[in-house]
Amino acid sequence: MDEKIKFEMEFPIHASPQLLYQYISTPSGLSEWFAENVNSRGELFKFIWDGVEEQAKLVSKKSGERIKFKWVVDEDASYYFEIKIQVDEITKDVSLIVTDFTEEDEIEESKMLWENQISDLKQVLGSA
Repeated sequence: MDEKIKFEMEFPIHASPQLLYQYISTPSGLSEWFAENVNSRGELFKFIWDGVEEQAKLVSKKSGERIKFKWVVDEDASYYFEIKIQVDEITKDVSLIVTDFTEEDEIEESKMLWENQISDLKQVLGSA
C-alpha cells in the first residue's frame, strides 16, 4: 500500500463554536452535512453514502474543540481525520481546520471533497 500524505485545510465559518461542535461530533449533526446517515455505538461510528457504509472509530475528542476519527480499514496505520474548531483570540473569527490523509495522486480530489462537505455544512448553518 502506498504511503498516504497528510494535508490540512482551513475553512472560515460564521457560527458559534458551541453550535459547530454539535455538527462535527454527533451522529445527527454529521448526518446533516458529512454523510447521508450516521450511526454510532459508543466509539464506533457508521457513515453511509449512497448505500455504502464506512466505519470509523472515535479516537479522541475535546468538547467544543475537536474530534478525531480513524477509519476502521486504516486501523493498523497511523492515518486519521480530524476536524478542529479554531477561534482567533483577537478577532473571534471561527475556522474549521480539517486534517486528513490521502494517496498522493488523490490530494486534489480529497481537497475538493472536503470543500464540498464544508460548503454543505455552511449551508446547514446558514453561513454560506
